[in-house]
Amino acid sequence: MYILFLVLSLLSQTCFPLHTTFDTLRQGSSLSVEKPDHDVLVSPNGVFSAGFSSVGDNAFCFAIRLMKSPGTIVWMANRDQPVNGISSKLSLLKDGNLALLDVGLITLWSTETTSSSSVHLQLHNNGNLVLHNATGDRLWESFNSPTDTLLPGQKLTRDSSLVSSKSHTNYSSGYYTFYFDTDNILRLLYQSPDPAVSSVYWPDPWLRPFQTGRTTYNNRKTAFLNSTGYFWSSDDMSFSALDCGVVIHRRLKLDPDGNLRLYSFNEKNKSWVVTWQAISEPCKTHGICGPNSFCTVDHASGRKCSCLQGFEMANYPDWSYGCKPKFDNSFNDSNKETGLVYVANSEFYGYDRYYFENITLEQCQEECFRTSQCKAIQYKFDWDNSFYNCYLKSVMLNGRHSPNFDGDVYLRLPKSIINHPSQTLVKESNPDHICPDHQFDSVMLDRTYEKGHKNRFLKFLLYFASVVGAVEFTCISLVLCSLYWNRSKGIDKSTQRHMIAATRFQEFSYAELKKATKGFREEIGRGSGGIVYKGRLSDNRVAAVKLLNEANEGEAEFLTEVNTIGRLNHRNLIEMWGYCAQGKHRLLVYEYMENGSLANKLANSSTLDWQKRFGIAMGTAKGLAYLHEECLEWVLHCDVKPQNILLDSNCCPKVADFGLSKLHNISVEQNSSFSRIRGTRGYMAPEWVYNLPITSKVDVYSYGIVVLETVTGKKPTGIQASESRGMADQHGRLVTWVKEKMNGPGKRSEYWVKEIADPKMGEMFEMAELKLLVKVALQCVEEDKEARPTMGQIVEMLQRHCQEDEYSVIY
Repeated sequence: MYILFLVLSLLSQTCFPLHTTFDTLRQGSSLSVEKPDHDVLVSPNGVFSAGFSSVGDNAFCFAIRLMKSPGTIVWMANRDQPVNGISSKLSLLKDGNLALLDVGLITLWSTETTSSSSVHLQLHNNGNLVLHNATGDRLWESFNSPTDTLLPGQKLTRDSSLVSSKSHTNYSSGYYTFYFDTDNILRLLYQSPDPAVSSVYWPDPWLRPFQTGRTTYNNRKTAFLNSTGYFWSSDDMSFSALDCGVVIHRRLKLDPDGNLRLYSFNEKNKSWVVTWQAISEPCKTHGICGPNSFCTVDHASGRKCSCLQGFEMANYPDWSYGCKPKFDNSFNDSNKETGLVYVANSEFYGYDRYYFENITLEQCQEECFRTSQCKAIQYKFDWDNSFYNCYLKSVMLNGRHSPNFDGDVYLRLPKSIINHPSQTLVKESNPDHICPDHQFDSVMLDRTYEKGHKNRFLKFLLYFASVVGAVEFTCISLVLCSLYWNRSKGIDKSTQRHMIAATRFQEFSYAELKKATKGFREEIGRGSGGIVYKGRLSDNRVAAVKLLNEANEGEAEFLTEVNTIGRLNHRNLIEMWGYCAQGKHRLLVYEYMENGSLANKLANSSTLDWQKRFGIAMGTAKGLAYLHEECLEWVLHCDVKPQNILLDSNCCPKVADFGLSKLHNISVEQNSSFSRIRGTRGYMAPEWVYNLPITSKVDVYSYGIVVLETVTGKKPTGIQASESRGMADQHGRLVTWVKEKMNGPGKRSEYWVKEIADPKMGEMFEMAELKLLVKVALQCVEEDKEARPTMGQIVEMLQRHCQEDEYSVIY
């Protein structure tokens, strides 16, 4: 094989003296766009290659790619100025400058370097393209000017940043930047197509740096990613991949949707897997749908962009330009010709013209009508101060609609638009896919040239040699990886522990957690997956430590919970603080809930009044709706029951225990499959028993049973057969019992309501709310899953009871 390589090397230097196929480009040589398979640099380890890549019709960019995933570009020289497909080349000139020449004449990109000594360009094993002089000094390197990707070993500094591409097919510079801000903090910035509009959206802009675990006392402004999956920044930001600790191919990429994601390469499937991401809610990215629009997420179609009533897309199919009005929106200070349209659970973040604290809705509306620049109202409850705040919006940007968002929007529109019978409140148009992509077209350059004839025999020999070399290198790499893995297995896990700022959990040693729980002394709960103990961490936080079973299924549950809970953040979901994966020990660390589980409260306490019960039903619905409809991936809980609904000091519900959940890609919801029945008897949907396709409706069914138990205080299988006339139908005894009470002969509504209400409440309940919960619960437990509502619809039904008609018009 080495003789073959030598022959091919001599042959290529004889026939093509200005080209190379190895890791080094010599001074006076070039790489041609017309020979993309021949004129490439390959790193010595065979992992990376550098050459021309097609980015459109007769449009090429010089790029560095990962050879195991040919479509993965990790760096690009001329992303905003592609070269022609004929006669263009990358040349290392005599003066030491590396230049990209369009049609061999026009310099579109260069390193702007000079050297009095000889120079050469080399592609290193880590993917860094470096221009060296004769003494080995680095005159230029690609690691100092990243595009949208950071590779292991590459540093992000005050002089560099990651800039997203416009889409997955358009590699030109997009609208999002990952950079060190002027306060020395790493941030994500949205820059609109309108140069006057920009905003920071991560970390949450309303939080101060210290509240996000950052420090502004950072004069180094340096961040890096290592090959084990650990990221660290001098502003104290740090995080780890879910598979941290193993040396594999990784890349940190700022995706076109503005989300920063860490990818790990799966050698078995030859695919990239997201092992960390900055933002778990896809609609929280600023500008994702442009101005005058709403971003929404559901489990079926993913993220959708929708124009507001009276608006239409400004630049189809590019959502970054948002929507434009079909009317004159230069309002005067009078409200005679305009009105307000109410949209629940929505927001437009930022761009407040005026802000008023503690005022009524009527006063807020009057302020808007008195201000010509007011285009919308954001009316939101301030939980810290227990009053409502009013925000007058001069621009409608960063709009999102979610059943879990605690705030409302009032759109100011001409009455002619409001009253138009063909108009709807929000007109959906061109839903986006869950994998963020604005659907831009590729860059197209209108150039046509006649290409020359290629030496196909030489091309075949070079291709054959490359394949043989790659096979040999792969074998050597596997041996080295095996040696490394066997060696690394002996490393103490505690030495790899570090705080993960963005996902809020850390790795603990088994000794730490044993000490925190005083030898696992105080048991506070148990289930099929393991036992939960109360503990106090070294920073004095009281925690719930779940010790998983040592059986195989215990480890599977551990991996599922870490992968799922570590990425989720919602006020009605339990917060995970850490985990332990040391030897055979598998433990999870959660926030401690002072009031225990809903099951304990229902069984042992008379202090669970009606207001708290209704709040628990509402909060649980919001938490499940978030799992089903707002996550980047479709999350099923599969074991919704009172034991898995925990209550904090204010009886705010937190959905817990994702050990039986299964994470799916949204696009394959209808093809869901499970290896075994999951859940708890009495709360399981009929689909489990009849081996039907599993969807989010199994959680809806379980939720309905939980609501009935919350209302009645009775367990789903706890009704005596005589009390339900011996009828134990497919819905379960509790459902049958409630229906019998409702439909009994001559029963007035007040009578059956009092009969089913939990006696512990002493008839101190809101009859209308109790009826509503029973009605919702019975819809949830329909045998036909298609007849059940979604969790988002359930949230809307419960909220509609407490507020005005959802789409009322206010003049």
